[in-house]
Amino acid sequence: MKDTLAPEAVAPHLSGRFGTPHLYEPECESTQLLLVDSGLTEGAIATTEHQTRGRGRLGGSWDEAPGTALLVSVLLEAPPDRRLPELSLVAALAVAETVEGATELAAQVKWPNDVMLNRRKVAGILSELVDGSVVVGIGLNVNQTRDELPRDALTEPGSLRSLTGTTYERAALLGSLLSALERAYDIWHEDGLDGLYGELGARDFLRGRRITVGGEPATAVQILRDGRLELATGAHETRAIESGEIRFER
Repeated sequence: MKDTLAPEAVAPHLSGRFGTPHLYEPECESTQLLLVDSGLTEGAIATTEHQTRGRGRLGGSWDEAPGTALLVSVLLEAPPDRRLPELSLVAALAVAETVEGATELAAQVKWPNDVMLNRRKVAGILSELVDGSVVVGIGLNVNQTRDELPRDALTEPGSLRSLTGTTYERAALLGSLLSALERAYDIWHEDGLDGLYGELGARDFLRGRRITVGGEPATAVQILRDGRLELATGAHETRAIESGEIRFER
């Protein structure tokens, strides 16, 4: 079967409640927009082979060669007492677990919403509040060659293929991802980030790294249990931030 994210290819790989209903367009502006005003229930997904105006965090873009990336948005009903940024970390953890299962390599979560493999960004998360629901968009670079990856990205990109030399079936990866997301989401729903903190902390990419935040130098200490990033800004000074564009020293 052709490598596709169409419902008939994905359905055999689904094992839980996430993944249906499944909206699919061979090409669309953004999978996020497919779920807006859809009237669907929690666990519904939208996929495409190519986004013409894929969006990243802080107004950035997400570019990919058609048919090479795993592009999915998931509709979730987050508890009102949970902070939205936490959900991006929950999704990033699920992506990291999926990448590890496929590649047998260690993947890490780069705060606030990226997944890293061999110090390359292979995935990004975008969580948006829409009419009381949350649409979580996930872009995972799967089968791009090095020449098909962006050359001007803030964080050097990679794909599973460019880093392992192997091509992957995206529908199977999506099934694994939705299963991992459902598990992580259910734990977060009941216990918050506390319930996932051991797994998240073990994959904290920025921990101990020299970074800049808005051009200001600091050292990343750790992702906190409330989803913020703790920084060391002086000999005995620390502070926590809720958002910001992070650059790290390679």
